[in-house]
Amino acid sequence: MAELGKKYCVYCLAEVSSLRFRCTECADIELCPECFSAGAEIGPHRRWHGYQLVDGGRFTLWGAEAEGGWSSREEQLLLDAIEQFGFGNWEDMAAHVGASRTPQEVMEHYVSMYIHGNLGKACIPDTIPNRVTDHTCPSGGPLSPSLTTPLPPLDISVAEQQQLGYMPLRDDYEIEYDQDAETLISGLSVNYDDDDVEIELKRAHVDMYVRKLKERQRRKNIARDYNLVPAFLGKDKKDKEKTPKRKITKEEKELRLKLRPLYQFMSCKEFEDFFENMHKERILRAKIRELQRYRRNGITKMEESAEYEAARHKREKRKENKNIASSKRGKEDGKEGEFAAIENLPGFELLSDREKVLCSSLNLSPARYVTVKTIIIKDHLQKRQGIPSKSRLPSYLDKVLKKRILNFLTESGWISRDAS
Repeated sequence: MAELGKKYCVYCLAEVSSLRFRCTECADIELCPECFSAGAEIGPHRRWHGYQLVDGGRFTLWGAEAEGGWSSREEQLLLDAIEQFGFGNWEDMAAHVGASRTPQEVMEHYVSMYIHGNLGKACIPDTIPNRVTDHTCPSGGPLSPSLTTPLPPLDISVAEQQQLGYMPLRDDYEIEYDQDAETLISGLSVNYDDDDVEIELKRAHVDMYVRKLKERQRRKNIARDYNLVPAFLGKDKKDKEKTPKRKITKEEKELRLKLRPLYQFMSCKEFEDFFENMHKERILRAKIRELQRYRRNGITKMEESAEYEAARHKREKRKENKNIASSKRGKEDGKEGEFAAIENLPGFELLSDREKVLCSSLNLSPARYVTVKTIIIKDHLQKRQGIPSKSRLPSYLDKVLKKRILNFLTESGWISRDAS
């Protein structure tokens, strides 16, 4: 009678009492797993026929040694539970599998067999391809992390927060840049009867609002990067005293003011590095000019430059003493002392004695006087010939100087009185 309860494969005649595949289209066709996987055909049975798994619940999928006694029925209940309750809900999954399995056993079995086992290695690739669209817009879009990730709050006292109207938990100010920007979208609503023009108009409003938000965030980032809030509160002076830096000259301060528009395109560190590099460039250019001057004077070694500089300093000192002595002699000589301020200037030898007295009294260089004299006489001659002329006197010539020079030229006979 025991032999009558056993089932056998119709193809290889092996015992299949624990697990067999029954054809749903052919009567009395039951195959063992090996013959079924090989695609065995016998009589009217064909490999593409539908089949049914017949299991008494005693079949082990992974083997008793590696599996821990998990039957195929429990495996099926485990897969149903992971689909129903989700990964990590081990208590509910253990209750679904059966009272004989604890949540710890369920977790260890699923992780070891379906994730780290051969099945998991075959089904889960090492690098999972990205099959979804990333909407965070890392390039600066409306959902960019630069807009959605909040900055750390400012480290200021409560009184300073009230002074600025700053809300640290929101990292916002009571009065933001472009305070009325939200009015662009506050009344927007999408209706089912909107036509294409209305939809595009609402999209344009949203786009304008997003641009305003970007500008707000950009200004906040600049204020954080360049420490504008501590500068407004007067804290930057204390920090400067603690960390002394290289003394900045007046020319460098003026250059910083000219380069201030670059703050919005460069971070604070980048700008400081850029400015320091410009300072180094100016030093190098000055050094190059100095070396070129040495080379023009025949100096090829740095040891010789010290002697050259000492000799040049002596020559300049001697020349300065000579000028001082000549000016003293001019003062002593009387009349020649009147021209001491202009006698060494170019064009002095072209002037008459009266013109020398005029230039000395007006504190006007001989070259400038000759230029003004030439322009005035040329205009006078063109007027006498009936040629219209437009006088373009130099900018350094004011009304008083012009009148004095006109009177002098008229008295000297260079121009007629009606012209003056």
